[in-house]
Amino acid sequence: MSKKITPYKDSTLNKKEQVEHMFDTISGNYDGLNRVISLGTDTSWRKKIIKMVAKREPKNVLDIATGTGDLAIQFAEKTNIPRIVGLDLSEGMLGVARKKIESKSFAERIEFIKGDSEKLPFANNSFEVITVSFGIRNFEDLEQGLSEIYRVLEPQGLFIILETSVPTKFPFKQGYFFYSRRLLPFIGRIFSKDKVAYKYLSESASVFPYGETLNNILKKIGFIEVENKPQTFGVATIYKATK
Repeated sequence: MSKKITPYKDSTLNKKEQVEHMFDTISGNYDGLNRVISLGTDTSWRKKIIKMVAKREPKNVLDIATGTGDLAIQFAEKTNIPRIVGLDLSEGMLGVARKKIESKSFAERIEFIKGDSEKLPFANNSFEVITVSFGIRNFEDLEQGLSEIYRVLEPQGLFIILETSVPTKFPFKQGYFFYSRRLLPFIGRIFSKDKVAYKYLSESASVFPYGETLNNILKKIGFIEVENKPQTFGVATIYKATK
């Protein structure tokens, strides 16, 4: 990342601690606000990931930065994967995720745990599939986090990232910057208890490496068969890699 962006610029906490506090604060209205901000397009991107994973018929999947558990829960609803683990730094977000699966028939197949993506509490080669949806730009040390993912992914395992990116063509590029820098923080200030959270989320998205730049970082870590597919004019990108 060319520039280090943190949620609270005057805070003495490190980025990881700031991100944890931020998501704890906004966890209560995170889902609804995200649907509004993304205009619902994030659901279609996740459906593509579910199809990619379902083709593998894995015995387990780890969803890192699971947040309120949307993707992990959809894995349980749409596939027969026996073991699904959602990991997140924020206990507030995980609390929302756990409430979502109360009394669900598939609840015993999902486990939500608090953990650090840069110090994953799993043995080497533990998971057939690992996913990260809108989470890697919040890593304090991107390469350390990706190295940990590589470590716990099985050989020939599948790694999928869904992350924001920046459109490159006119007029989508101009529209993206207006929306992300002006409208998104404005909406966040109105509807969120944390007045800086959505400003941080838009700023971090604008400077995070994407496309070939992120491909090259993944290859540097050791991933192979690295591909990226821009979504919705390039406002997000799905990355696929194997070990």
